[in-house]
Amino acid sequence: QVQLVESGGGLVQAGGSLRLSCAASGRTFSSYVMGWFRQAPGKEREFVAYISGSGRYTYYADSVKGRFTVSRDNAKNTVYLQMNSLKTEDTAVYYCAASNRLQRVILPQDYNYWGQGTQVTVSS
Repeated sequence: QVQLVESGGGLVQAGGSLRLSCAASGRTFSSYVMGWFRQAPGKEREFVAYISGSGRYTYYADSVKGRFTVSRDNAKNTVYLQMNSLKTEDTAVYYCAASNRLQRVILPQDYNYWGQGTQVTVSS
Protein backbone atom coordinates (compact mmCIF):
# COMPACT_ATOMS: atom_id res chain seq x y z
CA GLN A 1 0.00 0.00 0.00
CA VAL A 2 1.29 3.44 -0.95
CA GLN A 3 -0.15 6.69 0.30
CA LEU A 4 0.51 9.86 -1.68
CA VAL A 5 0.12 13.46 -0.54
CA GLU A 6 0.53 16.37 -2.95
CA SER A 7 1.41 19.92 -1.99
CA GLY A 8 2.59 23.13 -3.59
CA GLY A 9 -0.43 24.16 -5.59
CA GLY A 10 -1.78 27.69 -5.60
CA LEU A 11 -2.60 30.76 -7.63
CA VAL A 12 0.00 32.14 -10.03
CA GLN A 13 0.01 34.58 -12.92
CA ALA A 14 0.56 33.42 -16.45
CA GLY A 15 4.27 33.10 -17.15
CA GLY A 16 5.01 32.24 -13.55
CA SER A 17 6.25 29.07 -11.92
CA LEU A 18 5.15 26.57 -9.30
CA ARG A 19 6.75 23.46 -7.87
CA LEU A 20 4.50 20.60 -6.83
CA SER A 21 5.64 17.93 -4.42
CA CYS A 22 4.23 14.48 -3.77
CA ALA A 23 5.31 12.66 -0.62
CA ALA A 24 4.89 8.89 -0.56
CA SER A 25 4.67 6.44 2.28
CA GLY A 26 6.26 3.01 2.24
CA ARG A 27 9.73 1.55 1.85
CA THR A 28 9.45 0.54 -1.81
CA PHE A 29 9.06 4.00 -3.35
CA SER A 30 11.92 3.50 -5.79
CA SER A 31 10.20 0.48 -7.30
CA TYR A 32 7.30 2.60 -8.58
CA VAL A 33 7.00 4.68 -11.69
CA MET A 34 5.58 8.00 -10.55
CA GLY A 35 3.23 10.00 -12.72
CA TRP A 36 1.54 13.37 -12.72
CA PHE A 37 -1.93 13.91 -14.12
CA ARG A 38 -4.28 16.87 -14.14
CA GLN A 39 -7.98 17.38 -14.42
CA ALA A 40 -9.71 20.61 -15.34
CA PRO A 41 -13.42 21.18 -14.62
CA GLY A 42 -15.60 19.28 -17.07
CA LYS A 43 -12.63 17.48 -18.63
CA GLU A 44 -11.15 14.02 -18.33
CA ARG A 45 -8.04 13.34 -16.29
CA GLU A 46 -5.03 14.09 -18.50
CA PHE A 47 -1.51 12.67 -18.43
CA VAL A 48 1.22 15.23 -17.72
CA ALA A 49 4.49 13.38 -17.08
CA TYR A 50 6.07 10.33 -15.54
CA ILE A 51 9.45 9.32 -14.18
CA SER A 52 10.97 5.87 -13.83
CA GLY A 53 11.81 4.36 -10.48
CA SER A 54 15.49 5.21 -10.77
CA GLY A 55 14.76 8.67 -12.12
CA ARG A 56 16.77 8.07 -15.25
CA TYR A 57 13.85 8.10 -17.64
CA THR A 58 11.14 10.72 -18.00
CA TYR A 59 8.29 11.24 -20.43
CA TYR A 60 6.06 14.27 -20.99
CA ALA A 61 2.83 15.18 -22.67
CA ASP A 62 3.39 17.41 -25.68
CA SER A 63 1.39 20.18 -24.02
CA VAL A 64 3.96 20.58 -21.22
CA LYS A 65 7.19 19.48 -22.88
CA GLY A 66 9.90 22.09 -22.43
CA ARG A 67 7.99 23.86 -19.63
CA PHE A 68 7.52 21.18 -16.95
CA THR A 69 10.18 18.98 -15.35
CA VAL A 70 9.51 15.87 -13.30
CA SER A 71 12.11 14.66 -10.81
CA ARG A 72 12.31 12.45 -7.75
CA ASP A 73 14.34 12.01 -4.60
CA ASN A 74 14.09 8.37 -3.56
CA ALA A 75 15.87 9.06 -0.27
CA LYS A 76 13.00 11.40 0.64
CA ASN A 77 10.22 9.32 -0.99
CA THR A 78 9.20 12.41 -2.92
CA VAL A 79 8.47 13.25 -6.54
CA TYR A 80 8.36 16.80 -7.87
CA LEU A 81 6.83 18.65 -10.78
CA GLN A 82 8.51 21.95 -11.62
CA MET A 83 6.17 24.01 -13.75
CA ASN A 84 7.54 27.03 -15.59
CA SER A 85 6.03 29.42 -18.13
CA LEU A 86 2.59 28.56 -16.86
CA LYS A 87 -0.41 29.22 -19.07
CA THR A 88 -4.06 29.72 -18.17
CA GLU A 89 -4.82 26.37 -19.80
CA ASP A 90 -2.62 24.68 -17.17
CA THR A 91 -5.29 25.45 -14.58
CA ALA A 92 -6.44 22.13 -13.09
CA VAL A 93 -6.27 19.86 -10.09
CA TYR A 94 -2.93 18.05 -10.26
CA TYR A 95 -2.59 14.49 -9.05
CA CYS A 96 0.43 12.32 -8.48
CA ALA A 97 0.12 8.58 -8.92
CA ALA A 98 2.23 5.44 -8.49
CA SER A 99 2.43 2.53 -10.90
CA ASN A 100 4.08 -0.86 -10.54
CA ARG A 101 4.11 -1.38 -14.30
CA LEU A 102 7.33 -1.21 -16.25
CA GLN A 103 6.12 -0.19 -19.68
CA ARG A 104 5.08 3.27 -20.78
CA VAL A 105 2.37 4.39 -18.37
CA ILE A 106 0.31 7.31 -19.68
CA LEU A 107 -3.22 6.22 -18.87
CA PRO A 108 -4.95 6.63 -15.50
CA GLN A 109 -5.74 2.91 -15.44
CA ASP A 110 -2.01 2.16 -15.54
CA TYR A 111 -1.65 3.50 -11.99
CA ASN A 112 -2.36 1.73 -8.73
CA TYR A 113 -2.30 4.56 -6.18
CA TRP A 114 -3.39 8.19 -6.29
CA GLY A 115 -3.02 11.28 -4.18
CA GLN A 116 -5.89 13.59 -3.28
CA GLY A 117 -4.82 16.32 -5.70
CA THR A 118 -3.69 19.93 -5.40
CA GLN A 119 -5.28 22.89 -7.17
CA VAL A 120 -3.23 24.96 -9.60
CA THR A 121 -4.83 28.13 -10.89
CA VAL A 122 -3.11 30.29 -13.49
CA SER A 123 -4.55 33.76 -13.97
CA SER A 124 -4.17 35.93 -17.05
